[in-house]
Amino acid sequence: MRCPQATTSVLVAASALIVLLTGTAATAAAQDPVKVAPKNFKVLLENDHVRVLDFHTTSGAKIPMHSHPAYISYNISGSGKTKFTTADGKTKEQAAAAGQAIWHDAETHASEYEGTGTAHVVLVELKGGAK
Repeated sequence: MRCPQATTSVLVAASALIVLLTGTAATAAAQDPVKVAPKNFKVLLENDHVRVLDFHTTSGAKIPMHSHPAYISYNISGSGKTKFTTADGKTKEQAAAAGQAIWHDAETHASEYEGTGTAHVVLVELKGGAK
């Protein structure tokens, strides 16, 4: 004789696991900045050590949630500030000026450029094999 409560518990647990795995796979796939914002990010170089991204944006443009390993950003043009929103909803603003280089630890964020006109930034993402 089957126990209806046990069957229900197994079905609920299985359903929760499917939702969790499906959401995790979708989130992981959606976090590459080149994939979530292909009009803004272009890969200039990729090898075992780095991935170099060319980033262009305009004032008010919103870039969806994405992730970077540790990286360096170099602001070629544009000035003002960028608002970054982390996955937990916290925001921080970072001032930007042409010629500025900034170190970033690995992070996941969405961003919005709040400067005037356009911005052009080169990002150098470090890979695990970099020494």
